[in-house]
Amino acid sequence: MSTARVNSGTSKHADNDFITVLLQDHIGGLQVLHQNKWIDVPPVHGALVVNIGDLLQLISNERFKSIEHRVLANSVGPRVSVASFFSTGMLPLGRLYGPIKELLSEDNPPKYRETTIREYNAHFIEKGLDGTSALTHFEL
Repeated sequence: MSTARVNSGTSKHADNDFITVLLQDHIGGLQVLHQNKWIDVPPVHGALVVNIGDLLQLISNERFKSIEHRVLANSVGPRVSVASFFSTGMLPLGRLYGPIKELLSEDNPPKYRETTIREYNAHFIEKGLDGTSALTHFEL
């Protein structure tokens, strides 16, 4: 990371979807938390960054892990990125999402209770971007 003055652009969080696909500009600023250290994700022209979201972690029973990340702002200039969030939105309202049954076994019991997207999103919004995972609320 450069020695330029750095401000937080978006605080530490994990995405509240299944997958996020991100096209970064040349400025950068995206960091991921890996082994308790913040690692820069340098922009590569034309490359897409794919983040696993909380909902994919939930249905895969942690076979795929949601990535905690943040965005740093700096004095280089404005950062412009395009993100596409893959989720169900708020519909269907009554459908329950939980660990996929075929991934479960005696050795790999469910780690999360079933929930609706509406309930998950309500909890995610209520808790805010406080640096903690929204999934802990749904752990068994």
